[in-house]
Amino acid sequence: MALPTHLSLPSSTLFAPKFHPFSPSPSSFPFFSKPCSKSLNLRLRADVLSSTLTAMEVGENLPLNYGDWLPQPDPNQRRRAGILLHPTSFRGPYGIGDLGEQAFHFIEWLHLAGCSVWQVLPLVPPDGEGSPYAGQDANCGSTILISLEELVKDGLLTKKELPQPIDCDRVNYSIVAKLKDPLITKAAERLLSADGELKTQLEAFRRDPTISCWLEDAAYFAAIDDHLKAFSWYDWPEPLKNRHLAALERIYEEKKDFIDLFIAKQFLFQRQWQNIHSYAQAKGISIMGDMPIYVGYHSADVWANKKHFLLNRHGYPLLVSGVPPDAFSETGQLWGSPLYDWKAMEKDGFLWWIRRIRRAQNLYDEFRIDHFRGFAGFWAVPSEAKVAMVGRWKVGPQKSLFDAIYRAVGTINIVAEDLGVITEDVVQLRKYIGAPWNGCSPVW
Repeated sequence: MALPTHLSLPSSTLFAPKFHPFSPSPSSFPFFSKPCSKSLNLRLRADVLSSTLTAMEVGENLPLNYGDWLPQPDPNQRRRAGILLHPTSFRGPYGIGDLGEQAFHFIEWLHLAGCSVWQVLPLVPPDGEGSPYAGQDANCGSTILISLEELVKDGLLTKKELPQPIDCDRVNYSIVAKLKDPLITKAAERLLSADGELKTQLEAFRRDPTISCWLEDAAYFAAIDDHLKAFSWYDWPEPLKNRHLAALERIYEEKKDFIDLFIAKQFLFQRQWQNIHSYAQAKGISIMGDMPIYVGYHSADVWANKKHFLLNRHGYPLLVSGVPPDAFSETGQLWGSPLYDWKAMEKDGFLWWIRRIRRAQNLYDEFRIDHFRGFAGFWAVPSEAKVAMVGRWKVGPQKSLFDAIYRAVGTINIVAEDLGVITEDVVQLRKYIGAPWNGCSPVW
């Protein structure tokens, strides 16, 4: 039956995507997004068009507005513009960028420039060279980023206590630490000894189960490390190395002040970062974080979770991370991080990874996973090897990890690192979880 020429399909403007400047970008990932009404409208419009054309015969008149039946852009596939800039790169007053005024100015600039993404590097405490990709902890924040001026606003420091500004082109972490650490410690001490709203917030932060599940281990690890000053936890006395309860209780008694200060500093970092995060969301800016797939050996992550890593019975790595020979190195790259015992992790329901993902959700709107390919297949090198080329490819956790994460966490927005040339199993895993590629791989 012919369609009357006066009958029009619903206006294309009804289905045209409208982007709210303060809303995070929608996502069409099957596991990692909530259903979006804009996508539903697009599908409904497509269904109307399809059913209309199917009901018509060849040669019949099309509706008068047929010329307006133009394809509508899918908001889930829209391109976005953003900037990768780690907070340390701001022109901070004390030799390093921080979570103060410059961060808010940068977000405002992104908003005015029409950008919608701010990508940062890992916010974890960096290694001795300043790299956050070999950081000391997978979940803690780098307290060197705490803004002294913001501590003044919170009444934890006075303006007179602020040091003289220094100007430099590159960050010297030892100089910055000597300048800022004593004042951050002083602010934390005042927070612990005071009463009021900030102290109440600190106690709530400390009791939060999504925080305490990693913060307590990190605080004990830092306290023991400060007490013994050994090269690695592998060299600690056996009772501490293997977390005997009596030994940990003695550490708490002896290092209680250090542990309390450690937690207070993490709270101050969290408070300042969440202020920035909230401001970015209000300006329609999505913060994209970065998560290294591996963690350092000398870390609370390995010390407190030995069964989840490929270690021998003494706690030393059996296999370590790296990549085979490629265009960057004839002998490959030997990273040296301990590898996960994926079978043991699966028996535990991948709980360690679920906690890590929840922490990332707490900090970012979305996040990139560095070396995503390691979830499909990873390069394993004997720990005694001097070069990475003697390693072998091994099967990763693949879909099982992300199935467990989805069941426990639900909606997340992740971005997979794009290495350019990659094996088919990595491509299929990315498609399975609906994660887009990110072609920007920060280099240190």
